[in-house]
Amino acid sequence: MPQNTSAVAQQWIDIAPDLRGYLAHPADDRPHPIVLVFIEIFGINPHFQKIAVRLAEAGFTALVPDIYHGHVFDYSDSSNAIAHLRTLDDEQVMREAAFSLEFIRGQSCASEAVGALGFCMGGRYAFLANAALGSRLRASVAFYGGGIAPEHDTVGRKPLLNRVPEMQAPLLLQYGSADQSIQPAEHARIVEALSSAHKRYSLEVYPGVNHAFFCDERPNYDPDAAAQGWQRTLDFFHRHLGD
Repeated sequence: MPQNTSAVAQQWIDIAPDLRGYLAHPADDRPHPIVLVFIEIFGINPHFQKIAVRLAEAGFTALVPDIYHGHVFDYSDSSNAIAHLRTLDDEQVMREAAFSLEFIRGQSCASEAVGALGFCMGGRYAFLANAALGSRLRASVAFYGGGIAPEHDTVGRKPLLNRVPEMQAPLLLQYGSADQSIQPAEHARIVEALSSAHKRYSLEVYPGVNHAFFCDERPNYDPDAAAQGWQRTLDFFHRHLGD
């Protein structure tokens, strides 16, 4: 059932016969820019529902496609969450992202402007969506996206730098300098690929901040970096998607 406040409407919705998502949007009759949100390895939990609501409060229509198909893991259960991550197929996730965009762009709450936002695993998918979804995206933001350009990915994912030439939308990448899973050398490989391909991007590094610094339900949460990263994200989307 929809959960409505005076400012935001939020609910689970059916996107396709085998795909659902969490939707939040301003509770008015106007269309708003779309932000497609890609999850961490733990599934659509209350943290990601809250992210969708925060985007709606900022004037966006947020849709979180359930690429985990109902699987949700506790933050303490990283081993099973990573095991489920290994079952994902990049092409299938991008197909489900495309289904999600086709669905939401047909709703009265959505305008034609689309951005992508992702965290951790989802940051990698927000990076990939910039290439795979082509001209449909106007902006993409990735928080500590792992697996974009590793020398060796511990979960067997393919690096994505070969997709950089396909990118069309401006990109914002955000990392913590103390993130041991995404080393400075990986930042450098990403920068080299984007600059060599003449892409528009920004890369922000927060000193002394670790992986997952945005999530206030995890030990690495850093309120200052999270606030700065969120404001940069909203500013970036308002600039490229409109109000």
